[in-house]
Amino acid sequence: MNQHGQQLHFVGLVWRQRRADSLPDLKPLKHRPYPVAHEQLTLMHVPRDLSGFSAEPLDPHFARLLDDAAREHARRHGWSKTRTVTTRQGLRILASIQDTPGALIKASDVELLNAAAFNRQPILDVLKAAGLLQDDRLPSIVAWFGRKATGLPEAMAAELEIWFNVMLHGSTKEPRAKAKALATIKARVRSAAPAAMFWAANGRESLREITREDIDEALPDQGSERALTGTALRSLFRILKARRLVFTNPTTHTKTGRPESRIPLPINEGPMRAALGSDNPARTALATLIGFHALRNEEVRALQLTAVRDGKIHLPDRRITMAPAVRESLTAWLDYRTAKWPETLNPHLFISKQSAVRTTQVSNVWVIETLGMSPQALREDRILYEAQTTNDIRRLCDLFGLSVKGAERYLYQRHDSHRLAERRQGGT
Repeated sequence: MNQHGQQLHFVGLVWRQRRADSLPDLKPLKHRPYPVAHEQLTLMHVPRDLSGFSAEPLDPHFARLLDDAAREHARRHGWSKTRTVTTRQGLRILASIQDTPGALIKASDVELLNAAAFNRQPILDVLKAAGLLQDDRLPSIVAWFGRKATGLPEAMAAELEIWFNVMLHGSTKEPRAKAKALATIKARVRSAAPAAMFWAANGRESLREITREDIDEALPDQGSERALTGTALRSLFRILKARRLVFTNPTTHTKTGRPESRIPLPINEGPMRAALGSDNPARTALATLIGFHALRNEEVRALQLTAVRDGKIHLPDRRITMAPAVRESLTAWLDYRTAKWPETLNPHLFISKQSAVRTTQVSNVWVIETLGMSPQALREDRILYEAQTTNDIRRLCDLFGLSVKGAERYLYQRHDSHRLAERRQGGT
């Protein structure tokens, strides 16, 4: 401030985030049939380098269509100006490198954009929403399996790949099989891979050479590892035998036992009390939902706004009457959510900075980091408390969506705890 009372400042020091709807409107584009039905074949594949790329789109009308789609998507999702401008620039570059102007844009081409200059996910979201995306990327689990099979003999790796593809896609041939969950596939490959490496190190080139003695040598001595490895190897050789890729199934009559069941244990109350009394409304809401009603991690992430109504939480398999503390914490979270992201279109109850501009769920990592503890451990603690209080297996099934076998784990843990306490008292 100078001697005359005038306030001086430098222009541009105060930056305000502009929203996408502040961008100038463009004239409406006349209807054209996109994507085009034809395809321009290429003589050879030449790797593209898009660093510093600058060229005009071969089809200006298609580029205009992509630009309008990006602006509309940004307006509906409340994107910032920076996010919108970089997405539009990326789409313009993609429209300039098409072999067939006006065709679907491949996801592999989006991956060519400089990650330091462009956020690829918003570009993929715009293309998918506009129906102009051709997702030609390999699933991440395929690349993961390739790394696991690295170093194996060619024939053995090919046989493992056949097994992997049957688990991933299912099979209509005998033995018919449905596609497995990704977690199941990873668990089986992790269990079978050390055995395959062991056989390869001993000079085996193909799984056709594996005998029952080889199976016994590769199996762990005991415990869950032995059971899981046995399950994986039985699945592997059963499929290869049905495809006539091995002469016999060497796992026949091999006993490996069952995996050891993990005993649910109570958690330390310190982190739980800190979460329940946190100033972070998201953390408090997660802690009350899981701590009072023992929701699973995937159930919390999948909850939508419409599932919380009339004082109840509506899950696909049951309805839960909310405890007063849960209702209070969810009200505080919804107030914070509305104030923080007033323009979001995400239908899920819990959103983050990353998911607020999309319509996807929050990640598993976000739930764990926000809660400050394992959500599964908190869920098990709540169920264990109910089992110790009521000793009613039907109540456990109805309240927490457990099967009878799943509920028995908590009741057996209760009985084991009582026996341990009686032994301690008798010893003293």
